[in-house]
Amino acid sequence: MNSLSFKTLRNCQITRLDDIPLVSPTVFRNAVIVAVKNGARISALFGVPQNRLKDQVFYKDPPGAEIRLFAILANDQIGTLSVVSTNVQNSYPALTPECPQAHWFEREIYEQWEIKPEGHPWLKPIRFHKSYMRDPSRAGSGDTNIGITDFFRLEGAEVHDVAVGPVHAGIIEPGHFRFQCHGENVYHLEISLGYQHRGVEKALLGGPGKRTLHYMETIAGDTTIGHTTAYNHILEALAGTAVSLRALSIRGIALELERIANHTGDLGALAGDVGYLPTASFCGRIRGDFLNMTALLCGSRFGRGLVVPGGVDYDLTGNLSAQLKDRLQTGLADVTAAVNLLWDAPSVLARFESTGFIPAQTAKNMGLVGTAARACDVVRDARYDLPSGIFRFSQIPVSVWHTGDVFARAYVRWLEIQRSLNFIQNQLAMLPEGRISAKMETPAADSFVVSIVEGWRGEICHVALTDRDGRFRHYKIIDPSFHNWIGLALALRNQQISDFPLCNKSFNLSYCGHDL
Repeated sequence: MNSLSFKTLRNCQITRLDDIPLVSPTVFRNAVIVAVKNGARISALFGVPQNRLKDQVFYKDPPGAEIRLFAILANDQIGTLSVVSTNVQNSYPALTPECPQAHWFEREIYEQWEIKPEGHPWLKPIRFHKSYMRDPSRAGSGDTNIGITDFFRLEGAEVHDVAVGPVHAGIIEPGHFRFQCHGENVYHLEISLGYQHRGVEKALLGGPGKRTLHYMETIAGDTTIGHTTAYNHILEALAGTAVSLRALSIRGIALELERIANHTGDLGALAGDVGYLPTASFCGRIRGDFLNMTALLCGSRFGRGLVVPGGVDYDLTGNLSAQLKDRLQTGLADVTAAVNLLWDAPSVLARFESTGFIPAQTAKNMGLVGTAARACDVVRDARYDLPSGIFRFSQIPVSVWHTGDVFARAYVRWLEIQRSLNFIQNQLAMLPEGRISAKMETPAADSFVVSIVEGWRGEICHVALTDRDGRFRHYKIIDPSFHNWIGLALALRNQQISDFPLCNKSFNLSYCGHDL
């Protein structure tokens, strides 16, 4: 990596916006490609209109505005972030042909700003919203009917398309899946999303405000703690606020409870998908028990209202701590008994093993994160690589498995449940004394901050750029599902189409977290 092209930061470290290197598009492209080839990965790649960077009114972006592209690369082995930027107008040479993990980011940039990445192999919308530039002279700037787009076509005898969704046979979010099949075998799966697009990032401009924290809590309803923690790290870095160890510990406990509850629910759902009802039934109830532990903390099963700027709004008193310890012991015994049934059932293993396989190198090339990456023997966990909050002081071992299939994605969840439970028990045993909140100052002006948190699905990345008054001139959110939907598509190649529900659940990605 050419260090002269990048600004090096730590997770949640504030820097001046003017300190971000601005290079030519050619240097930008080469720097990112070389860095990724040398082991870095793309955490965020996004565009910001130049008028937003000049403190002009940014609620309406003018037609034809020059766009500044920012790339944020994670260097997991050394625990740093590298940031670089370039100015582009109309087009720039695409990164995707030489850096596949940029493909979804570049599609988003084209959809939002009508800046064309020349040479991108499959340029199409990812959310189907109107271009933010509102420029009728630019192709694709009008309203787009959601889901109406080109799909890959496979020609030949006995070849056919199978279209699934956006309406599904269950109470789940909408998404469209287009399979190219030869008989029952899937040659290719394309995933078309955007049905849950709410305009969250646009709503954050000019913040923080009274509604901002609520928006963060509802980016992905099952990841309230993960996203609110990332957001509050942003505010605390901008304000120079030191959060107490006690508050950090309570946040860490809540984050791991969120992980445990969702992993438990996923293991039960995977059992249900292969018709193994004992674990499916038990885990459905046990998930509720873990959600109720979060409710014990703050009154909300999903953790709303707990994580606030400067700390937390609810303390863990002695009585609550004792109750939580008792419930954790019961929960550990229950989930252990329920999940161990899976590993002892030959019918379950026959369906899990070798299904939905992704090679480790493919996971690295495509930039997969979270359990999807760790199930491919990729040691990638922000709690360890880019620690923030309580994880700077108390580490959780990274849970990996080597087979890259449904079994691996299930087993990594089980390993994480056990290690997260152990972490919470340790935190409760030595919960620091002190206040649970700190006074917040005005956010710093003309600044840039990246906050990365390991949510239960994987890496959550928030990026904030402030104006001269300390307000958000731009706010970027990358949910882990943004990285991982392509992983599901690749897992289905050369699989029976009947394996799709099982593979889909083994990833369990967020539609609304992607669609924003």
